[in-house]
Amino acid sequence: MKVTINNKIYEYEKNTTLEKIKEDLGITAYAATVNNRLRELTYKLTFDAEIRFLDLTDKDAMRIYEQTLRYVILMAVKELNPKLSLKFNYSISRSILAVFENLDSRLTPKMLKKLEAEVRNFMDKKLPIVRTRMEVDEAVKFYNELGYTDKAEILKYREEDYVNIYECNGYKNYMFGYMLPNTSYLKEFKFMLYQPGFMIQYPRSEVGGVIPEFDDAPIFNKTIKEASIWGDIIKGDSIAKINQYVEDGRAVELVQLCETKHNQQLAELGSEIYENKDRIRLICIAGPSSSGKTTFSKRLKIELLSRGITPVMISMDDYYQELDKAPLNEDGTPDLEHIEALDTKLFNEHIKTLINGDEVTLPHFNFKTGKREQGNTFKVSESSPIIIEGIHALNDLLTPSIPAFQKYKIFIAPQTQLHIDDHNPISFTDLRLLRRMVRDQKYRNSPAEETLAMWDSVRKGEFKWIYPFQEVANYVFNSELTYEFLVLKKHAYKSLSSIKRDSSHFIAANRLIKFLKYFKEIDDDLVPNNSILREFIGRSVFHT
Repeated sequence: MKVTINNKIYEYEKNTTLEKIKEDLGITAYAATVNNRLRELTYKLTFDAEIRFLDLTDKDAMRIYEQTLRYVILMAVKELNPKLSLKFNYSISRSILAVFENLDSRLTPKMLKKLEAEVRNFMDKKLPIVRTRMEVDEAVKFYNELGYTDKAEILKYREEDYVNIYECNGYKNYMFGYMLPNTSYLKEFKFMLYQPGFMIQYPRSEVGGVIPEFDDAPIFNKTIKEASIWGDIIKGDSIAKINQYVEDGRAVELVQLCETKHNQQLAELGSEIYENKDRIRLICIAGPSSSGKTTFSKRLKIELLSRGITPVMISMDDYYQELDKAPLNEDGTPDLEHIEALDTKLFNEHIKTLINGDEVTLPHFNFKTGKREQGNTFKVSESSPIIIEGIHALNDLLTPSIPAFQKYKIFIAPQTQLHIDDHNPISFTDLRLLRRMVRDQKYRNSPAEETLAMWDSVRKGEFKWIYPFQEVANYVFNSELTYEFLVLKKHAYKSLSSIKRDSSHFIAANRLIKFLKYFKEIDDDLVPNNSILREFIGRSVFHT
């Protein structure tokens, strides 16, 4: 059997594992692709193949590492106190917040230290993690007996008649993804007491496969806590629970609950801006890709109009430098996400002039020609705050001449606290990726593969230009709609399923399909025409 690794061909016998090959060659790896399919290191080769070994600088290997870490932590909890139940949530600083849901007392440093010691004990023992199959009915019974009723509930929506189970040291569980071969692969992690639970830090691919420095983000964290409380209020923090709304004929109720939450946030914003209307002259809105910034900006304008405030909106896109003056990406293409891609000097000058009550002729950027043209001439009254929206809106380098007290900064992003089950949270980023995918398909006729191809670049820009400024926001608007997966599924599923196995994006598509398939579906007609979700699925009153 011939295997190709880094353009070199090696001979191996059939049924050789990937782990054996990487050890023979002295390669550090946590997973591999075999003919472009993601595989665990325990995978046995039975045919000629091209192999690419993955270390922790690869996002798929990182996910496998993180899934295994969660599994071993649960195994340690089971060993120390079988009655305790632990829930994982994605949280601030690219970390996981773990919370004991039935702990009689407050979690103490001593208790956490004991748990960490048990996890490291398992790591030192190099315990094998073995995958087996279990019939769904048997798995439901097993999970109910174990007290994992949330896992039993989600299996009602599984299309296959079997489920994968991983066993290690007598402990059985499934983390909805691949695992490492044994516990010794988990070399790096950090626990930090963070009431009401503890933070788990682990190596991240986007920072070179190391654990990033912890960045305590109190404003962002407050939003996540509120999202968790919201999930409890509507009894909708898991796929099974929101599917139950559909099965009970209460889908309209779920949609309206979520939309009402957005209305409440807009009302809070409107009140706060109204109370400070004499000083606020510039309303700055920023957030990562597919947060719903465009619809939100227009809805905020209407909210302010209803309070007698008449804002004007200025497009930051019109202040792009001509493309030949823009900074360049590593591949030599214009980097339109760089702040220097904008004419910050002109933008700042125009905003200052408008706030001072003078007239300005705005530019208009023609994206077809890559040139700036002359736009409209106007001025704003003293009672008209200016709304700007864009990735750099919270960055003071954009408006250094505007005093801080005259700015009101809003950060917008969907912060979901939805779970497949208690042990498997759904990523904030995956929600935005699905939104972007559906929108690109709807408005740009772009297949899912194109969205997946540029997503890493988008994320890189977000970490550089957006997230560093979220903590300066006066208000964080959570644009998540708990019901939206029930709508997005049918829009994204077909496109994702059409990606062929030999595509370099099949791994990402398959991962998204794996959790999307558990959702029920609801009709688009249930979505209000002014909803942020309409920005992605179409038929918004704000978009033609």
